Amino acid sequence: MSLTHRRPATAESGGRGLVFALGLSAMIVSMMQTLVVPILTVVQKDLSLSSSSTSWLATSTLLSAAVFTPLLGRLGDMRGKRPVLLCVLGVTVVGSALAATTSSFPLLLVARAMQGASTAIFPLALSVLRDELPARRLPAAMGLVSGTLAFGSGLALVGAGLLTQGPHPDYHRVFWLATVLSLIALATAAIAVPPSPSSTGGRTDWLGATTLAGALVLLLLPISQGGTWGWTSARCLGLLGGAAVLTAVWVLVERRVRQPLVDMRMFALRPVVFTNLAGVLLGFGMFTQFIGISYLVQTPHRIAGYGFSASVLDAAVVYLLPGTVASLIAAQFGGVLVRRIGARVTLAAGAGSGVLGFGWLAVSHGSPGGVVAAGLLTGIAISFGFATLPAFIVAGVPVHQSGIANGINSIARSLGSSLGSAVITALLSARLLTGLPPGTPAAPAESQYTLSFALGATAFALVVLIALTGLRIEAVPRRKVVGPGGPGGQAPEGVHPTPGPRHRARTRGNSGHR
Repeated sequence: MSLTHRRPATAESGGRGLVFALGLSAMIVSMMQTLVVPILTVVQKDLSLSSSSTSWLATSTLLSAAVFTPLLGRLGDMRGKRPVLLCVLGVTVVGSALAATTSSFPLLLVARAMQGASTAIFPLALSVLRDELPARRLPAAMGLVSGTLAFGSGLALVGAGLLTQGPHPDYHRVFWLATVLSLIALATAAIAVPPSPSSTGGRTDWLGATTLAGALVLLLLPISQGGTWGWTSARCLGLLGGAAVLTAVWVLVERRVRQPLVDMRMFALRPVVFTNLAGVLLGFGMFTQFIGISYLVQTPHRIAGYGFSASVLDAAVVYLLPGTVASLIAAQFGGVLVRRIGARVTLAAGAGSGVLGFGWLAVSHGSPGGVVAAGLLTGIAISFGFATLPAFIVAGVPVHQSGIANGINSIARSLGSSLGSAVITALLSARLLTGLPPGTPAAPAESQYTLSFALGATAFALVVLIALTGLRIEAVPRRKVVGPGGPGGQAPEGVHPTPGPRHRARTRGNSGHR
């Protein structure tokens, strides 16, 4: 492709339609992850399931994401982002429609696994932005698209709460909502997303994909089911040991194949290592907020001595929705701040807001207004975090690895979310109130909420530390190519170091100052 070719739909007009379409698609990703949280008890009752069986509705989505996200991100780099993106959205539509029309638990699990593939949408969307937008537009666009993740999670909680109100709640309505929104996202993406300007081609590393997927499944399965199986059970410990062994096998495979799924040298890059670590901590903080606030406000004050006796709908609309809206608004500014003051400072400032929010919740969660205000601070922190992480990935890896790099970062956030869900749930059930009236549901001791929110504050404090000491990239500088010669070496054969309007615009801008 000629370096002087321009893509008028994006480079000239600013790509507003493209950013909107990709933001809507990214919102679907987070919705699929949290959609079932408010309706698990409804599904359990309707299908006569045990609580352990019902929990697989969330686990199946997580495992599917672990399997498909790295593979599809790499396929997008190799075969073109647009066809892979539209295919994943199509699978999400079919999975949502299947869930909306079935009352069979096995089919519902299949549907949830299909919805889990949607996690690959986010890294594909960021890769499209990197291909299509000029450098001056990229940080703000990535920040906005990333910010829709937090908004989609909250929207799913609110929508599920609204659609299951009344004496006869029906979980099928929630999946119909997912079907309609996924269809809109598919249609919008089909119109707005142009063909990829370049692709690397090459062979698919199926062995590497299989071993990576197996290692992630063996890791995530005990994390998500440890509360049911027992954290020290032979099953949990065996799976964790198997994950360690298979990870070692995967590394050996990737070092030996000619065209690996993941170039192992990518993990030696400082931005990649610390960005993934920050992703784990942000995912942990996000689910600590969702679960901690939701359970806290629904606790009957008359019985427990704390809480606000809120309904599921009140918990979603009154207490969680304000933070969700704040995260969407903050996303409008996160990308702009990345370009103006640097990704490190933006990430540190956002994480500092999270420390304040969780600290407030830990020491003072006795008033509805205080909980809402603290939720606003944590919502801003999550949005700023999600807005900045792609900037570090873009700056740290070459174009031909951006899809897989963002895919791994998405898995890191999913891992953090799973850890947050597992740890907070375990903490809240570890110490229960005694002397409650017979027939009263168990309630955690209030100190367990204090401890949970303190853990959330610690997670964001660690993000501040990572931003200030581990990540040294300001904004989005020239990318480094990781090729046969290592960082700064040559790109693999057939890969142009600077494809896309973003790099072409930079080239023209530099030449103009000579």
